[in-house]
Amino acid sequence: MSAHTRHLVHIRPHLQTHRSPAHAIVAALVAVLAAVVGIGLAIPTQAFADGEVTWTVRTGDNGFGAQRNSFSYSINPGNELSDSIVITNRGTEPLDLGIYAADGFTNEDGQLDLNEAGATPTGIGAWVHGESDQLHIDPGTSVDYPFTVSVPDNATQGDYVGGVLTSLTSSADTSQFDTDRRLGIKIALRVSGDLDPSIAVENTELNWSGSLNPFAGGDATLSYTIRNTGNTVIAALHGTDVSGPFGLFSSEVEAEDDLPQLLPGETWDVATVVHVAPLVWLTGTATVVPLALDAAGTTSQFDPVYAKAGTLAIS
Repeated sequence: MSAHTRHLVHIRPHLQTHRSPAHAIVAALVAVLAAVVGIGLAIPTQAFADGEVTWTVRTGDNGFGAQRNSFSYSINPGNELSDSIVITNRGTEPLDLGIYAADGFTNEDGQLDLNEAGATPTGIGAWVHGESDQLHIDPGTSVDYPFTVSVPDNATQGDYVGGVLTSLTSSADTSQFDTDRRLGIKIALRVSGDLDPSIAVENTELNWSGSLNPFAGGDATLSYTIRNTGNTVIAALHGTDVSGPFGLFSSEVEAEDDLPQLLPGETWDVATVVHVAPLVWLTGTATVVPLALDAAGTTSQFDPVYAKAGTLAIS
């Protein structure tokens, strides 16, 4: 059993005006940008296991700072740096822990997760090295575990996310499975060079589900896939507009759920339901506003990306 991080719907029918529905959604999304940045862009910094743990981890106090929430670096290809993680045994028994670095990914809950120890690393997991992969810690004591981050000469510029993990594997007599309790700290690393924050909206599809009563209307579901096509971690605001012929009687929806931060190359599926009248032909427009977070913690908003799909809507 592995650990993982734990880590406004408004529909407004209206006649078409000089402002297009897509631009209206952009304006609404920008209005809530500050709130999303405040609560939705921080990737959780620790990976907690299910079950009880008797130890804690924190960043080492050194030239990078004290009492940091996570490890964050910007480094040139071919360079290396040194840091440390402090592990404290707060239990009454000695602890024998495994320790390793792992690459990160966005799991199905939209949270940062870290690969298992046996997974083949390609980024953080391959670049972070310590003196040993095992630790013995007596009760009430701490170990300052040093590690080195070595970025290869041919490393692709952009963002990488992973973590340093401590692990305790145990088995119960009544269980056929081992329990792996993991506790660690996130590493966010940016390899210096040209940055290209960008997304694509793919596989756009609009489906209609109406009732036998033509006055009851029905549900139009706009589904699509957001792909991080750039080399930076990216988040996004998103909204949906569904309208009848010639853009009449459009209904706008601003999504309640924030999209997760996506690592380069990752995808996220979105489906938004809009209740509308059976207007013979419906056109759905997805509006996605990319957001990128730089090393200083500043969020930048980029031009929105649009995608359309249509369907028949007859009760």
